[in-house]
Order: sequence, then structure tokens, then C-alpha cells
Amino acid sequence: MSILLLTSAQAQKSNASRRIIVDINGKGDFKSVQGAINSLADSSNVPRTIFIRKGIYNEKIYIQKHNIILAGEDREGTIITQAIARDEWRCLHNDDWGVATLNIDGNDITLQNLTITNSYGFKLSKDVLISCPLDTVTRQKTITKSGHQMAMRTMNATRLKAINCHFSAFGGDTVSPWNVENGLFYFKDCIMEGGVDFYCPRGWAYAENCRFISHSGSAAIWHDGSKFEDSKTVLMGCSFEGFDGFNLGRYHRDAQFYLINCTFAANMSDKNIYRVATSNTIQWGDRIYYFNCHKTGGDYAWHRDNLKTAAGSPGAKQINARWVFKEKWNPLQ
Repeated sequence: MSILLLTSAQAQKSNASRRIIVDINGKGDFKSVQGAINSLADSSNVPRTIFIRKGIYNEKIYIQKHNIILAGEDREGTIITQAIARDEWRCLHNDDWGVATLNIDGNDITLQNLTITNSYGFKLSKDVLISCPLDTVTRQKTITKSGHQMAMRTMNATRLKAINCHFSAFGGDTVSPWNVENGLFYFKDCIMEGGVDFYCPRGWAYAENCRFISHSGSAAIWHDGSKFEDSKTVLMGCSFEGFDGFNLGRYHRDAQFYLINCTFAANMSDKNIYRVATSNTIQWGDRIYYFNCHKTGGDYAWHRDNLKTAAGSPGAKQINARWVFKEKWNPLQ
């Protein structure tokens, strides 16, 4: 029995160490990303790497398997793209599974050196009126270029890591890592762009050295930490830019924001992250903390240093990914 177990473990490690190569021109193991994902077993004790060569992959991706690395050859040259309006999708489907370019319901997923785009809003020239069978009130819905357009949407996934990726949409909810109970999400050296709430994590999230570009809408960032008081979103060394008068952020559920060493474009509005009028019960009050954040052309008073007022009075130097995830996960390993 022990020999069989050892052989199985060795085989699994050998398969994981071999990169699966996706090449749209047919010079790899698969021509499609989804084909490579489908070839894998549902789970593994070690990561399985899918290496994606440069090219434009017109695919909607579904990941329901665990411990997978999707690694592009080059961030700007390795593009996965679809055009999907969430509002239109929900007229025919009862949930969000399939609403994004990249749909994730697996744990321990790593994304590297990829551009993931929902091109719907970039392509739409005028509003579209569609039939909406699931809307029991009007049976019709107007789809706009600034509506919900998800480049990435997670369902129950946890321990998601994105390194040097570009998530792009014109409308809202571009990057939607949603798991308010167990979500642990890490982003480093990424570009995120979109409309309202285009970076909207639920649970625990850490974004480091990321660039946020606001195209439209009433806020760039959002957070849902309503399940546990300790849930938080941390933005470390990030930059924010966008259309004239763009707003930094908002929330309508319990949230906890930490912005450390961030920079804001000169044309950002003079408005703090704000609470939207809501019927939701806000249990823990306004929890919005800044340290060493500055705006081109002069700072606003509302983003002055107030980190010491956060629970436990943390110092800026102790705030890192391990601090955010409370030793449940170290994404740097």
C-alpha cells in the first residue's frame, strides 16, 4: 500500500511540474485555455501550471478546479477577452456563474502576466433595449455601456492571487472577488480599470502597487466585510486616476478600508469614501483609515493620517499581507 501511495504522489508531482502549454497557433498542448483547464484533475496537492503564449484568446473561462496557475507569456500580449453585460446575462440566468470573462469557483488559483478584458462597454455605441424574461416587472431592460461588466468574478473561491495582471472593463464590477465568509484575495502589480465599484472585494483583500483607472461611475473601490468584524480591504502603495471628478470609493455594507502610501490624481473629487443610503444594518460604523496618502496638486483634509484610530492602533510597517490574512494564508510563499 505504501508503495502505491508513494508512486501516486510521485506521479502527481511529476504531472504538476510539467507545464501545460497553450498556444493559439497550435504549437502547444492546447489551442484554448479552457481546453487546458478541462484536461486537469479536479484537485491536486501541488499547483498545476498552464503557460499561455502570447495571443488574443476569445474565450469565456470557467475554473471549478483547485490549485492552478494561469501564467501568461507577457501581460500586454497575452489577452483573454469576451464581451458580456451582466444585466443582459441575468435576464436569462438565475445567478452570476458565467457573467464574467474569467469565472472562478476553485481554491488556490494564481493568475500571472495576463490581460483579462470584458470588452462590452468599450464596444457598445448606444444603449440597447432587450427582452428580459426573468424581470417579472417590466420584461424589458436597457443595457448601457457603463453597466456591470465583470472581467473576473469568483463565486465561493478562496486564496486567489493575481500578479502583474491587467483587468479591464468600461463598466462596473470589473474585479469581483466575492466570498464574504472565507475570501482571501491578493493582488500585486496589477492594473484595474472600469466603472462604478470596479474593484469590489468581499471578505479579506490586499492590493499592493496596483494602478486603478476610473472610466465612469460614482466610485472606484468598494468593500463588503459584513460577515466578520475583522474583514478588511488594504490598498498598499496604489495609485488612483480617472475622469474629471472621479470618486475614490463607497460602500453600502459593513466595510473596512486601509489605504497606505497611496497616491491620488489631481482631478479626484474632494469626497471621502462614503456610505450609500441603504437599508442594510451597518454594525461597526465608518472604518476608513489612511496613512501617508497624497494627491497631486495638494492633499484633501479627509485623507490625513488616522491609522492609529483603527482597531489595535496598528503601525503602517506592520500592515502587510500576512497581517491582513491573520496567518490563515501567506500568499508570498
